[in-house]
Amino acid sequence: MLTDGGEAISDPALLRDQAEVFGPVASTPTAWRLLAGVGSAALARLRTARDAAREIAWLQAAETRAGIPAARAGRRGLPGLVLDLDATLVTCHSEKEQAAATYKRGFGYHPLLCFLDNTGEALAGVLRPGNAGANTAADHITVLDQALAQFPDAHRYGTPILIRADSAGGTKAFLEHLRALRSRGILTHFSVGYAVTEPVRQAIRALPEQVWHPALEQDGTLRQGAEVAELTGMIDLAGYPGGTRVIVRRERPHPGAQLSLFDLDEGMRHRSFSPTPVTARAPCSTWSCARRPSQSAA
Repeated sequence: MLTDGGEAISDPALLRDQAEVFGPVASTPTAWRLLAGVGSAALARLRTARDAAREIAWLQAAETRAGIPAARAGRRGLPGLVLDLDATLVTCHSEKEQAAATYKRGFGYHPLLCFLDNTGEALAGVLRPGNAGANTAADHITVLDQALAQFPDAHRYGTPILIRADSAGGTKAFLEHLRALRSRGILTHFSVGYAVTEPVRQAIRALPEQVWHPALEQDGTLRQGAEVAELTGMIDLAGYPGGTRVIVRRERPHPGAQLSLFDLDEGMRHRSFSPTPVTARAPCSTWSCARRPSQSAA
């Protein structure tokens, strides 16, 4: 069903109309009973099966092509694997099980998902009610661990893995978990959003003009009207991994952009994020807009 573009449990009806091609196809009530009977044990078996299938597919890719393609940013291929964690809102038009009011005054679900940017594969996800918190560290840890378990051992260990998330993934507990994974041989790096709080706003106001550098688009070209600067050392990062940096980007807002009172006062839109601690610091301009727009901190 999914391979043929199906999105709803009633979509297999299109296949039932072509029995000479697809053979017997389950009825909608049968499909409902199947999904309703999937518990934690069945989900574990499905993850194991997906893991085994992915290992075969990646081995075949390595034998027949150049292997897993590199994710790209700034006109350069990023080493290793790149994981994107993000939550999304799914609207419901009736009171379905676990549907609830969302933070955007809607109604539905608030699942948290993880995708592999290199190939676009969906690796893991947690179905959550609409009122689930956006920055719940426990959910981020669960989804990340499930995603890492989907990698073959040859890629899980020894391969650089970049984890990207918006400011919901910038919690101290989640970043501490990322650091702990390195002690298990998983070479994790991160680029997560950092909330623009009042201390951050004060630090931005204190920045001299000469420290702002031109920002880049994801393809490496200059981003019109955008600049980046480093806030490390100007804000309190107690509790974060040692060497944590904070980068801020400012740009002229596009028509219709939702701005905070601070942005209105400054006339610029500001977003900040925190990359993996490093020993040799790269120029701020190289961190500019390498992340997807959906990955930026609001």
